[in-house]
Amino acid sequence: MQSHPVDRQFSCTGLYFLLLLLLLPALFNRHHHVATVTAINTETAGEHQQQQTTQPTLQQQQQHEKPEEQQSQPQNNSKPNIIIILIDDMGFNDVSYHGSNQILTPNIDALAYNGIILNRHYVPNLCTPSRATLLTGKYPIHTGMQQSVIINDQPWGLPLQEQLLPEILRDAGYATNLIGKWHLGFWRKELTPTMRGFDHHFGYYSGYIDYYNHTNHMLNRNYSAGLDFRRDLSPWPEADGLYATDVFTQEAERVIYQHDAAAKPLFLLMSHLAVHTGNENNPMQAPEEEVEKFSHISDKKRRTYAGMISRLDDSVGRVVRALSNKGMLNNSIVLLYSDNGAPTVGIHSNAGSNYPFRGQKESPWEGGLRSAGLIWSPLLQKQRYVSNQVVHAIDWLPTLASAAGVPLPPKLQLDGVNLWRVLSENGAPQPRRLIHVLDDSVGYSAYTRGALKYVNGSSFNGQYDGWLGDLPADEQDPTAPYYVQQVLSSEVQHVLGSDALSVEQVESLRAQATHSCPDNKEDYTQDVYRCEPLLEPCFFDIEKDPCERYNLAKLYPL
Repeated sequence: MQSHPVDRQFSCTGLYFLLLLLLLPALFNRHHHVATVTAINTETAGEHQQQQTTQPTLQQQQQHEKPEEQQSQPQNNSKPNIIIILIDDMGFNDVSYHGSNQILTPNIDALAYNGIILNRHYVPNLCTPSRATLLTGKYPIHTGMQQSVIINDQPWGLPLQEQLLPEILRDAGYATNLIGKWHLGFWRKELTPTMRGFDHHFGYYSGYIDYYNHTNHMLNRNYSAGLDFRRDLSPWPEADGLYATDVFTQEAERVIYQHDAAAKPLFLLMSHLAVHTGNENNPMQAPEEEVEKFSHISDKKRRTYAGMISRLDDSVGRVVRALSNKGMLNNSIVLLYSDNGAPTVGIHSNAGSNYPFRGQKESPWEGGLRSAGLIWSPLLQKQRYVSNQVVHAIDWLPTLASAAGVPLPPKLQLDGVNLWRVLSENGAPQPRRLIHVLDDSVGYSAYTRGALKYVNGSSFNGQYDGWLGDLPADEQDPTAPYYVQQVLSSEVQHVLGSDALSVEQVESLRAQATHSCPDNKEDYTQDVYRCEPLLEPCFFDIEKDPCERYNLAKLYPL
């Protein structure tokens, strides 16, 4: 039998693959929920009522006290603030802590280097399923949310019988806020954020909006354009003409500065529009002063995308600064990740890069499923390391609840597991089995058990099966030689700088978080390694071959 370059001692792989297939049904024995939403009387006693308060105009919000003038309000309650920064459609290769020098993200990187870089962080490969997974702690197949995304006129949403993370935290005494994107259904009022555990929502219901006028306009469905921007349940036209990332950042600052930290801990889900495309008639939008910073990038779309990332990085710095000024940062958990991989090509393409991983958003490959992610908190016992623990979005509900000391209702039947201790202590990696994609309506599936990943079928007739988003070597940021200095002088590092990072730490952590796969085409293009998932299943040793180049199915047949 021919040996292969991935693992010359992989003699038991065939047996493992057989066991994998035999054990697949055990993961699917739970009742498969449908997405039909049971009718509920809107006048049911006990329905959560929104507080009727006079809301400030955006101009008034922008005129809140400057950060240095804010009075610090130390937090007296024991539960930590939980801040989730959820980025939309950002590529794994588009944060510079993974090694790319084309788009530098010093604030995000400083947060990563001071916390934990999640090098094997997995998510569903599409917007709606990913958000449902975060809020329920369940695979989309167990909530009926696995089938594509919710289009505006479709009468379905996240089932009302599901108890969501904001509901659990609010019951435990948290103030709960959602800023930005929802995309989990809004055809009935009961499905909207302020009816699902969020005290307040400032943002939009659909999959995307224009970055400046905040309308949603789906040309491919012949819809009329309409404003999709709300404060709680009321339309909010006040932000017209202002860049969405800035508007959401200003709102986050307002929420933080006005929060009564002595009375309640804060749960803030900051669900960005960036870097998803806007409406089809003008999909790529960023302030011109941001785009001009990236003249070294020749592709216009990619250059605008870089401007979108840059503004997002500034936003992270501002939010961390606000938490510090308010006296809340020392009792906070900050989680940041992308909801799925970037769509390099095809539908809603933003020119993001998941390279060197294979595939992209809405595919069964690592490029669609492995998300850039990090977690930071002074509550972590171990910090400043790169974690290779397999983490999935299903895990954040039980993990964050554990970190906050919030008991979970036993009826939840979660798919996720509590990884707080493993991450906090940098413990031995916990073995995992993950269902990445399972839906016969889309014609493909992906599953991982330990080191082995199984892929059967593919999306869009295999259009996304390649290694997309390889960046030109000669288009590096001209300031890249000073990258470490940019991280050390970033807003985030200034805030966290009591125990300063060293140059050596930054360089070491970055090297550990950088993925590279030998480009030996003469080797992995041989027939024995070729993967054609539309014809037959493939499987990979994802630990030794994260770029999914060496299909092992032919070497170790059943």
